[in-house]
Amino acid sequence: MKKVIKNGFIVTAADTYEGEILIENEKIVAIGSHLDADGAEVIDAKGCYVFPGGIDPHTHLEMPFGGTVSKDDFETGTIAAAFGGTTTVIDFCLTNKGEPLKNSIDTWHKKSKDKSVIDYSFHLMISEINDEVLGELPQVIDEEGITSFKVFMAYKHVFQADDETLFRTLISAKDLGALVMVHAENGDVIDYLTKKALEEGNTEPIYHALTRPPEVEGEATGRAAHLTGLANSQLYVVHVSCAQAVEQIAEARNKGFNVWGETCPQYLVLDKTYLEKPDFEGAKYVWSPPLRDKEHQEVLWNALKSGQLQTLGSDQCSFDFKGQKDLGMGDFTKIPNGGPIIEDRLPILFSEGVKKGRITLNQFVEITSTRIAKLFGLFPQKGTIAVGSDADIVIYDPNVERVISADTHHMAVDYNAFEGMKITGEPVSVLSRGEFVIRDKQFVGKLGSGKYLKRAKYGMRKGEEKEEIVSM
Repeated sequence: MKKVIKNGFIVTAADTYEGEILIENEKIVAIGSHLDADGAEVIDAKGCYVFPGGIDPHTHLEMPFGGTVSKDDFETGTIAAAFGGTTTVIDFCLTNKGEPLKNSIDTWHKKSKDKSVIDYSFHLMISEINDEVLGELPQVIDEEGITSFKVFMAYKHVFQADDETLFRTLISAKDLGALVMVHAENGDVIDYLTKKALEEGNTEPIYHALTRPPEVEGEATGRAAHLTGLANSQLYVVHVSCAQAVEQIAEARNKGFNVWGETCPQYLVLDKTYLEKPDFEGAKYVWSPPLRDKEHQEVLWNALKSGQLQTLGSDQCSFDFKGQKDLGMGDFTKIPNGGPIIEDRLPILFSEGVKKGRITLNQFVEITSTRIAKLFGLFPQKGTIAVGSDADIVIYDPNVERVISADTHHMAVDYNAFEGMKITGEPVSVLSRGEFVIRDKQFVGKLGSGKYLKRAKYGMRKGEEKEEIVSM
Protein backbone atom coordinates (compact mmCIF):
# COMPACT_ATOMS: atom_id res chain seq x y z
CA MET A 1 0.00 0.00 0.00
CA LYS A 2 1.17 3.51 -0.81
CA LYS A 3 2.05 5.74 2.14
CA VAL A 4 2.63 9.45 2.41
CA ILE A 5 4.41 11.09 5.35
CA LYS A 6 3.22 14.63 5.98
CA ASN A 7 3.92 17.58 8.27
CA GLY A 8 7.39 16.53 9.36
CA PHE A 9 10.80 18.18 9.05
CA ILE A 10 12.89 16.05 6.71
CA VAL A 11 16.53 15.88 7.75
CA THR A 12 19.37 14.48 5.62
CA ALA A 13 23.12 14.88 5.92
CA ALA A 14 22.86 17.95 3.70
CA ASP A 15 19.43 19.54 4.22
CA THR A 16 16.59 20.23 6.65
CA TYR A 17 13.22 21.20 5.23
CA GLU A 18 9.48 20.76 5.50
CA GLY A 19 8.13 18.29 3.00
CA GLU A 20 6.13 15.21 2.19
CA ILE A 21 7.41 11.77 1.27
CA LEU A 22 5.52 9.35 -0.97
CA ILE A 23 6.35 5.66 -0.54
CA GLU A 24 5.42 2.81 -2.87
CA ASN A 25 6.85 -0.67 -3.49
CA GLU A 26 9.45 -0.31 -0.72
CA LYS A 27 10.94 2.86 -2.25
CA ILE A 28 10.68 6.61 -1.89
CA VAL A 29 8.99 7.64 -5.14
CA ALA A 30 8.45 11.36 -4.58
CA ILE A 31 9.42 14.17 -2.21
CA GLY A 32 7.70 17.53 -2.27
CA SER A 33 4.63 19.37 -1.06
CA HIS A 34 0.96 18.68 -1.66
CA LEU A 35 1.77 15.25 -3.11
CA ASP A 36 -1.01 13.19 -4.60
CA ALA A 37 -2.01 10.99 -1.69
CA ASP A 38 -4.99 9.40 -3.42
CA GLY A 39 -5.33 5.86 -2.11
CA ALA A 40 -2.33 6.24 0.20
CA GLU A 41 -2.13 5.80 3.94
CA VAL A 42 -1.37 9.20 5.47
CA ILE A 43 1.23 9.28 8.25
CA ASP A 44 1.21 12.49 10.27
CA ALA A 45 4.71 13.45 11.45
CA LYS A 46 3.66 16.80 12.95
CA GLY A 47 6.19 18.07 15.47
CA CYS A 48 8.71 15.40 14.49
CA TYR A 49 11.89 15.07 12.52
CA VAL A 50 11.97 12.58 9.66
CA PHE A 51 15.38 10.90 9.45
CA PRO A 52 16.76 8.21 7.17
CA GLY A 53 16.96 4.94 9.07
CA GLY A 54 20.05 4.51 11.17
CA ILE A 55 22.74 2.07 10.07
CA ASP A 56 24.69 0.30 12.81
CA PRO A 57 28.04 -0.73 11.31
CA HIS A 58 29.20 -2.69 14.34
CA THR A 59 27.16 -5.44 16.00
CA HIS A 60 27.89 -8.86 17.48
CA LEU A 61 24.60 -10.77 17.59
CA GLU A 62 24.60 -14.33 18.92
CA MET A 63 28.40 -14.24 19.01
CA PRO A 64 30.43 -16.89 20.86
CA PHE A 65 32.93 -15.38 23.28
CA GLY A 66 34.62 -16.42 26.50
CA GLY A 67 32.82 -19.72 26.84
CA THR A 68 29.36 -18.25 26.32
CA VAL A 69 27.27 -16.59 23.58
CA SER A 70 26.06 -12.99 23.45
CA LYS A 71 22.50 -12.79 24.72
CA ASP A 72 20.82 -10.83 21.93
CA ASP A 73 20.39 -12.69 18.64
CA PHE A 74 19.12 -11.51 15.27
CA GLU A 75 15.56 -11.50 16.63
CA THR A 76 15.86 -9.58 19.90
CA GLY A 77 18.84 -7.55 18.69
CA THR A 78 17.16 -6.22 15.56
CA ILE A 79 13.88 -5.54 17.36
CA ALA A 80 15.80 -3.47 19.91
CA ALA A 81 17.71 -1.77 17.10
CA ALA A 82 14.44 -0.79 15.42
CA PHE A 83 13.07 0.67 18.64
CA GLY A 84 16.19 2.83 18.68
CA GLY A 85 15.77 4.06 15.11
CA THR A 86 18.17 1.66 13.37
CA THR A 87 16.93 0.00 10.17
CA THR A 88 20.12 -1.76 9.03
CA VAL A 89 22.82 -3.61 10.95
CA ILE A 90 26.15 -5.00 9.76
CA ASP A 91 27.21 -7.91 11.95
CA PHE A 92 30.65 -9.46 12.32
CA CYS A 93 31.08 -12.95 10.94
CA LEU A 94 33.84 -14.74 12.87
CA THR A 95 36.11 -17.24 11.12
CA ASN A 96 38.23 -20.18 12.22
CA LYS A 97 41.78 -20.74 11.09
CA GLY A 98 42.12 -23.60 8.64
CA GLU A 99 38.44 -23.59 7.67
CA PRO A 100 36.96 -22.26 4.42
CA LEU A 101 35.56 -18.75 4.79
CA LYS A 102 32.30 -19.98 3.28
CA ASN A 103 31.70 -22.21 6.30
CA SER A 104 31.70 -19.21 8.61
CA ILE A 105 29.50 -17.15 6.30
CA ASP A 106 27.01 -20.03 6.08
CA THR A 107 26.94 -20.18 9.89
CA TRP A 108 26.02 -16.50 10.08
CA HIS A 109 23.33 -16.92 7.43
CA LYS A 110 21.82 -19.68 9.58
CA LYS A 111 21.94 -17.47 12.69
CA SER A 112 20.04 -14.70 10.91
CA LYS A 113 17.61 -16.72 8.78
CA ASP A 114 13.95 -15.94 9.49
CA LYS A 115 14.87 -13.77 12.49
CA SER A 116 15.89 -10.25 11.55
CA VAL A 117 13.12 -7.64 11.44
CA ILE A 118 15.34 -5.10 9.64
CA ASP A 119 17.85 -5.39 6.80
CA TYR A 120 21.33 -6.67 7.57
CA SER A 121 24.72 -7.54 6.15
CA PHE A 122 28.02 -9.04 7.33
CA HIS A 123 31.63 -8.06 7.77
CA LEU A 124 34.12 -10.92 7.58
CA MET A 125 36.92 -11.54 10.08
CA ILE A 126 40.33 -12.34 8.62
CA SER A 127 42.45 -14.35 11.06
CA GLU A 128 45.04 -15.63 8.60
CA ILE A 129 46.22 -14.92 5.08
CA ASN A 130 47.36 -17.75 2.83
CA ASP A 131 46.73 -18.96 -0.72
CA GLU A 132 43.42 -20.57 0.27
CA VAL A 133 42.07 -17.42 1.90
CA LEU A 134 43.30 -15.20 -0.94
CA GLY A 135 41.61 -17.54 -3.40
CA GLU A 136 38.27 -17.25 -1.59
CA LEU A 137 38.15 -13.46 -1.17
CA PRO A 138 36.98 -12.59 -4.72
CA GLN A 139 34.07 -15.00 -4.31
CA VAL A 140 33.22 -13.54 -0.90
CA ILE A 141 32.99 -10.10 -2.50
CA ASP A 142 31.27 -10.99 -5.76
CA GLU A 143 28.82 -13.65 -4.56
CA GLU A 144 28.16 -12.69 -0.94
CA GLY A 145 28.53 -8.95 -1.35
CA ILE A 146 30.76 -8.82 1.73
CA THR A 147 33.13 -5.94 1.02
CA SER A 148 34.64 -5.29 4.46
CA PHE A 149 37.16 -7.43 6.32
CA LYS A 150 38.04 -7.17 10.01
CA VAL A 151 41.44 -7.85 11.53
CA PHE A 152 41.90 -8.03 15.31
CA MET A 153 45.13 -6.59 16.70
CA ALA A 154 44.10 -7.71 20.20
CA TYR A 155 42.82 -10.81 22.07
CA LYS A 156 46.09 -12.74 21.90
CA HIS A 157 45.62 -16.51 21.47
CA VAL A 158 41.96 -15.94 20.53
CA PHE A 159 41.38 -13.49 17.63
CA GLN A 160 44.67 -11.61 17.28
CA ALA A 161 46.37 -11.59 13.88
CA ASP A 162 49.99 -10.61 13.28
CA ASP A 163 51.17 -7.56 11.35
CA GLU A 164 51.89 -9.59 8.23
CA THR A 165 48.27 -10.74 8.13
CA LEU A 166 47.08 -7.16 8.53
CA PHE A 167 49.43 -5.82 5.86
CA ARG A 168 48.61 -8.52 3.32
CA THR A 169 44.89 -8.02 4.01
CA LEU A 170 45.34 -4.31 3.29
CA ILE A 171 47.10 -5.07 0.02
CA SER A 172 44.43 -7.56 -1.01
CA ALA A 173 41.66 -5.15 -0.08
CA LYS A 174 43.18 -2.44 -2.23
CA ASP A 175 43.18 -4.76 -5.23
CA LEU A 176 39.72 -6.21 -4.56
CA GLY A 177 37.85 -3.04 -3.54
CA ALA A 178 37.24 -3.88 0.12
CA LEU A 179 37.49 -1.85 3.32
CA VAL A 180 39.73 -3.22 6.08
CA MET A 181 38.51 -2.76 9.65
CA VAL A 182 40.74 -3.07 12.71
CA HIS A 183 40.24 -3.57 16.40
CA ALA A 184 43.28 -1.47 17.27
CA GLU A 185 44.87 -2.43 20.58
CA ASN A 186 48.35 -3.88 21.11
CA GLY A 187 47.44 -7.42 22.13
CA ASP A 188 50.99 -8.43 23.07
CA VAL A 189 51.38 -5.61 25.57
CA ILE A 190 47.90 -6.23 26.97
CA ASP A 191 48.77 -9.89 27.43
CA TYR A 192 51.87 -8.96 29.42
CA LEU A 193 50.05 -6.40 31.59
CA THR A 194 47.19 -8.81 32.22
CA LYS A 195 49.47 -11.62 33.38
CA LYS A 196 51.31 -9.19 35.64
CA ALA A 197 48.06 -7.95 37.21
CA LEU A 198 46.88 -11.49 37.97
CA GLU A 199 50.26 -12.47 39.40
CA GLU A 200 49.95 -9.53 41.77
CA GLY A 201 46.46 -10.63 42.84
CA ASN A 202 44.60 -7.86 41.05
CA THR A 203 41.40 -9.50 39.84
CA GLU A 204 38.64 -6.87 40.05
CA PRO A 205 36.84 -5.49 36.93
CA ILE A 206 38.73 -2.18 37.08
CA TYR A 207 41.90 -4.04 36.10
CA HIS A 208 40.36 -4.73 32.71
CA ALA A 209 40.82 -1.00 32.05
CA LEU A 210 44.15 -0.67 33.83
CA THR A 211 45.70 -3.45 31.73
CA ARG A 212 44.46 -1.87 28.48
CA PRO A 213 45.64 1.76 28.83
CA PRO A 214 44.94 4.27 26.06
CA GLU A 215 48.55 4.12 24.92
CA VAL A 216 48.09 0.56 23.61
CA GLU A 217 45.11 1.72 21.56
CA GLY A 218 46.97 4.74 20.25
CA GLU A 219 50.02 2.67 19.29
CA ALA A 220 48.01 0.04 17.44
CA THR A 221 45.93 2.68 15.66
CA GLY A 222 49.06 4.44 14.47
CA ARG A 223 50.65 1.18 13.36
CA ALA A 224 47.57 0.18 11.37
CA ALA A 225 47.38 3.65 9.80
CA HIS A 226 51.05 3.57 8.74
CA LEU A 227 50.62 0.12 7.21
CA THR A 228 47.56 1.42 5.35
CA GLY A 229 49.60 4.27 3.90
CA LEU A 230 52.37 1.87 2.91
CA ALA A 231 49.86 -0.40 1.17
CA ASN A 232 48.01 2.57 -0.36
CA SER A 233 44.84 0.92 0.91
CA GLN A 234 41.84 1.90 3.05
CA LEU A 235 41.24 1.44 6.78
CA TYR A 236 38.32 1.81 9.20
CA VAL A 237 39.22 1.88 12.90
CA VAL A 238 36.36 0.57 15.03
CA HIS A 239 35.30 1.71 18.52
CA VAL A 240 37.80 4.55 19.01
CA SER A 241 37.78 5.38 22.72
CA CYS A 242 40.65 7.75 23.48
CA ALA A 243 42.56 10.88 22.51
CA GLN A 244 45.65 8.89 21.54
CA ALA A 245 43.77 7.01 18.83
CA VAL A 246 42.01 10.15 17.57
CA GLU A 247 45.40 11.84 17.17
CA GLN A 248 46.74 8.98 15.08
CA ILE A 249 43.69 8.95 12.80
CA ALA A 250 43.80 12.72 12.35
CA GLU A 251 47.52 12.58 11.53
CA ALA A 252 46.98 9.82 8.97
CA ARG A 253 44.13 11.70 7.29
CA ASN A 254 46.22 14.87 7.17
CA LYS A 255 48.80 12.84 5.23
CA GLY A 256 46.09 11.86 2.76
CA PHE A 257 45.72 8.26 3.93
CA ASN A 258 42.29 6.67 3.48
CA VAL A 259 41.70 6.17 7.20
CA TRP A 260 38.29 6.43 8.85
CA GLY A 261 37.27 6.30 12.51
CA GLU A 262 34.24 5.11 14.44
CA THR A 263 33.38 5.74 18.06
CA CYS A 264 30.50 4.45 20.21
CA PRO A 265 28.00 6.08 22.57
CA GLN A 266 29.44 4.38 25.64
CA TYR A 267 32.73 6.23 25.19
CA LEU A 268 30.92 9.55 24.80
CA VAL A 269 28.95 9.42 28.05
CA LEU A 270 30.45 6.79 30.40
CA ASP A 271 33.89 6.74 32.03
CA LYS A 272 36.32 4.41 33.78
CA THR A 273 34.81 4.91 37.24
CA TYR A 274 31.91 2.66 36.23
CA LEU A 275 34.27 -0.32 36.41
CA GLU A 276 34.87 0.51 40.08
CA LYS A 277 31.24 -0.06 41.07
CA PRO A 278 31.00 -2.31 44.18
CA ASP A 279 29.66 -5.87 44.42
CA PHE A 280 31.15 -6.80 41.04
CA GLU A 281 28.78 -4.37 39.29
CA GLY A 282 31.78 -3.01 37.42
CA ALA A 283 31.68 -6.18 35.32
CA LYS A 284 28.66 -4.77 33.50
CA TYR A 285 30.99 -2.21 31.91
CA VAL A 286 33.75 -4.57 30.79
CA TRP A 287 34.27 -4.30 27.05
CA SER A 288 37.23 -3.57 24.81
CA PRO A 289 38.62 -1.02 24.43
CA PRO A 290 37.68 -0.17 28.03
CA LEU A 291 36.02 2.98 29.27
CA ARG A 292 38.47 5.84 29.70
CA ASP A 293 38.99 8.77 32.05
CA LYS A 294 36.31 11.41 31.57
CA GLU A 295 38.72 13.82 29.86
CA HIS A 296 38.64 11.68 26.70
CA GLN A 297 34.92 12.30 26.17
CA GLU A 298 35.24 15.86 24.92
CA VAL A 299 38.06 14.81 22.60
CA LEU A 300 35.71 12.29 21.00
CA TRP A 301 32.86 14.78 20.76
CA ASN A 302 35.14 17.35 19.14
CA ALA A 303 36.44 14.71 16.72
CA LEU A 304 32.88 13.93 15.61
CA LYS A 305 32.12 17.61 15.19
CA SER A 306 35.29 18.32 13.21
CA GLY A 307 35.10 15.17 11.10
CA GLN A 308 38.23 13.51 12.49
CA LEU A 309 35.87 10.67 13.45
CA GLN A 310 33.09 9.97 10.99
CA THR A 311 30.70 7.35 12.33
CA LEU A 312 28.98 5.95 15.41
CA GLY A 313 28.62 2.20 15.93
CA SER A 314 27.21 0.39 18.92
CA ASP A 315 29.65 -2.53 19.30
CA GLN A 316 26.55 -4.35 20.55
CA CYS A 317 27.64 -7.53 22.35
CA SER A 318 25.34 -8.12 25.30
CA PHE A 319 25.87 -10.56 28.14
CA ASP A 320 23.65 -10.99 31.19
CA PHE A 321 25.13 -9.72 34.45
CA LYS A 322 23.85 -12.82 36.22
CA GLY A 323 24.94 -16.04 34.56
CA GLN A 324 27.40 -14.60 32.04
CA LYS A 325 29.34 -11.57 33.29
CA ASP A 326 29.75 -13.32 36.64
CA LEU A 327 31.83 -16.01 34.96
CA GLY A 328 34.66 -13.60 35.72
CA MET A 329 34.04 -13.34 39.44
CA GLY A 330 37.52 -13.42 40.94
CA ASP A 331 39.28 -13.09 37.56
CA PHE A 332 38.57 -10.06 35.36
CA THR A 333 40.01 -11.84 32.30
CA LYS A 334 37.08 -14.26 32.34
CA ILE A 335 34.39 -11.56 32.20
CA PRO A 336 32.77 -11.77 28.73
CA ASN A 337 33.63 -8.55 26.88
CA GLY A 338 30.72 -6.51 25.61
CA GLY A 339 27.67 -4.47 26.44
CA PRO A 340 24.03 -3.83 25.42
CA ILE A 341 24.18 -0.66 23.31
CA ILE A 342 22.22 -1.25 20.09
CA GLU A 343 18.93 0.30 21.22
CA ASP A 344 20.36 3.50 22.68
CA ARG A 345 22.92 4.41 19.99
CA LEU A 346 20.87 7.05 18.14
CA PRO A 347 18.91 8.46 21.10
CA ILE A 348 22.09 9.11 23.11
CA LEU A 349 23.82 10.85 20.21
CA PHE A 350 20.72 12.95 19.59
CA SER A 351 20.21 13.90 23.24
CA GLU A 352 23.84 14.47 24.19
CA GLY A 353 24.98 15.69 20.80
CA VAL A 354 22.23 17.57 18.98
CA LYS A 355 20.24 18.82 21.96
CA LYS A 356 23.38 20.02 23.75
CA GLY A 357 24.79 21.74 20.68
CA ARG A 358 27.81 19.50 20.20
CA ILE A 359 26.79 18.47 16.67
CA THR A 360 24.17 19.65 14.19
CA LEU A 361 21.08 17.79 13.03
CA ASN A 362 22.72 17.17 9.67
CA GLN A 363 25.87 15.85 11.31
CA PHE A 364 23.69 13.49 13.37
CA VAL A 365 22.31 11.96 10.17
CA GLU A 366 25.76 11.87 8.56
CA ILE A 367 27.32 10.12 11.57
CA THR A 368 24.57 7.56 12.19
CA SER A 369 23.53 6.74 8.64
CA THR A 370 24.84 8.50 5.52
CA ARG A 371 28.59 8.17 5.98
CA ILE A 372 28.19 4.55 7.05
CA ALA A 373 26.16 3.79 3.92
CA LYS A 374 28.84 5.39 1.74
CA LEU A 375 31.74 3.60 3.40
CA PHE A 376 30.13 0.18 3.36
CA GLY A 377 28.65 0.06 -0.13
CA LEU A 378 25.00 0.75 0.68
CA PHE A 379 24.54 4.31 -0.62
CA PRO A 380 22.18 5.55 -2.04
CA GLN A 381 19.95 2.52 -1.44
CA LYS A 382 20.38 3.24 2.26
CA GLY A 383 21.54 6.23 4.26
CA THR A 384 19.46 9.07 2.85
CA ILE A 385 15.97 10.29 2.04
CA ALA A 386 15.93 10.58 -1.75
CA VAL A 387 13.80 9.45 -4.66
CA GLY A 388 14.78 5.88 -5.48
CA SER A 389 16.21 5.09 -2.05
CA ASP A 390 14.73 2.42 0.18
CA ALA A 391 11.96 3.81 2.38
CA ASP A 392 13.89 3.29 5.61
CA ILE A 393 12.53 6.14 7.68
CA VAL A 394 12.47 7.20 11.33
CA ILE A 395 9.84 9.59 12.66
CA TYR A 396 11.53 11.14 15.68
CA ASP A 397 10.03 13.17 18.52
CA PRO A 398 12.80 15.60 19.50
CA ASN A 399 11.24 16.84 22.73
CA VAL A 400 9.98 13.86 24.72
CA GLU A 401 11.94 13.31 27.93
CA ARG A 402 12.56 9.84 29.28
CA VAL A 403 14.88 7.75 31.43
CA ILE A 404 16.82 4.81 30.00
CA SER A 405 16.25 1.60 31.96
CA ALA A 406 16.42 -2.17 31.66
CA ASP A 407 12.80 -2.14 32.81
CA THR A 408 11.71 -0.55 29.54
CA HIS A 409 14.35 -1.52 26.97
CA HIS A 410 13.76 -4.25 24.39
CA MET A 411 17.08 -6.08 24.50
CA ALA A 412 17.14 -9.58 26.00
CA VAL A 413 19.90 -8.74 28.47
CA ASP A 414 19.25 -8.24 32.19
CA TYR A 415 20.78 -4.77 32.60
CA ASN A 416 21.25 -1.50 30.69
CA ALA A 417 24.64 0.16 30.51
CA PHE A 418 22.98 3.61 30.63
CA GLU A 419 20.58 2.82 33.50
CA GLY A 420 18.99 5.97 34.93
CA MET A 421 20.30 8.32 32.24
CA LYS A 422 17.85 11.11 31.40
CA ILE A 423 17.65 11.85 27.70
CA THR A 424 15.55 13.93 25.33
CA GLY A 425 14.19 12.54 22.06
CA GLU A 426 12.81 9.19 20.95
CA PRO A 427 11.75 7.37 17.76
CA VAL A 428 7.96 7.30 17.45
CA SER A 429 7.63 5.16 14.33
CA VAL A 430 10.17 3.33 12.19
CA LEU A 431 9.69 2.02 8.66
CA SER A 432 11.88 -0.53 6.91
CA ARG A 433 11.44 -0.50 3.13
CA GLY A 434 8.12 1.24 3.57
CA GLU A 435 6.61 -1.10 6.16
CA PHE A 436 6.20 -0.23 9.82
CA VAL A 437 8.47 -2.08 12.21
CA ILE A 438 7.72 0.29 15.06
CA ARG A 439 4.43 2.17 15.03
CA ASP A 440 3.56 4.64 17.77
CA LYS A 441 6.31 3.10 19.92
CA GLN A 442 4.92 -0.44 19.52
CA PHE A 443 6.55 -3.31 17.66
CA VAL A 444 4.48 -4.30 14.62
CA GLY A 445 7.17 -5.91 12.48
CA LYS A 446 7.52 -9.49 11.31
CA LEU A 447 10.31 -11.91 12.07
CA GLY A 448 12.34 -12.63 8.96
CA SER A 449 11.16 -9.53 7.10
CA GLY A 450 14.69 -8.14 7.08
CA LYS A 451 16.66 -8.79 3.89
CA TYR A 452 20.31 -9.75 3.59
CA LEU A 453 22.15 -6.96 1.76
CA LYS A 454 24.91 -7.57 -0.75
CA ARG A 455 27.09 -4.48 -0.70
CA ALA A 456 29.02 -2.59 -3.36
CA LYS A 457 32.79 -2.39 -3.36
CA TYR A 458 34.57 0.36 -1.44
CA GLY A 459 34.15 3.72 -3.16
CA MET A 460 31.23 2.65 -5.31
CA ARG A 461 27.52 3.32 -5.28
CA LYS A 462 25.10 0.50 -4.60
CA GLY A 463 23.74 -0.59 -7.96
CA GLU A 464 26.16 1.54 -9.97
CA GLU A 465 29.87 1.41 -10.74
CA LYS A 466 30.59 5.01 -9.84
CA GLU A 467 33.67 6.08 -7.92
CA GLU A 468 34.24 8.85 -5.38
CA ILE A 469 31.28 8.20 -3.14
CA VAL A 470 33.52 8.07 -0.05
CA SER A 471 35.74 11.11 -0.59
CA MET A 472 37.77 12.23 2.41
